Amino acid sequence: MTSLRNVAAATLAAAMIPFLGACADKADAPAQEATPAVAAAAGLTVSNARVVLPPVAGNPAAVYFDLSWAGASGVTLDAVEVEGAGMTMIHDYAEADGKMKMVMADSVPLTPGTPVTFAPGGLHVMAMEPAGVLAPGGTAKVTLTLSDGTVTTVDAPVRAAGDER
Repeated sequence: MTSLRNVAAATLAAAMIPFLGACADKADAPAQEATPAVAAAAGLTVSNARVVLPPVAGNPAAVYFDLSWAGASGVTLDAVEVEGAGMTMIHDYAEADGKMKMVMADSVPLTPGTPVTFAPGGLHVMAMEPAGVLAPGGTAKVTLTLSDGTVTTVDAPVRAAGDER
């Protein structure tokens, strides 16, 4: 029983360590490392963003938007994250065996002056495992990450299935 008490006391002491700094004078407080800032994607314009919920709860939601790129050549859209979704995937449609089917898109090239549209029947983002925080009439933070490491976050309205896409 004594060892169980010792383990519990040690666990409690370890849990309290982060709070001890709040008791120290600011002059005595250790210097905190700066968190590296993530640069915003200069040159990227995101418009017409929206998250469309599935007709059946638990199925993936779809994310659509329009992109305009005015930056350097050779940049790609590598990832899209949706706050409130378990994970996301960029998809496109391609013909295989005479049929159109949905396929994963590794990255999407961005060319200055050439708009890119994510829309039904073409490029789109699937937001898997949408949580209850994604509700019609609300907004979701959609974060786009480019190959140069820059990011852009937009607030996208959340629409119900059947609403205008």
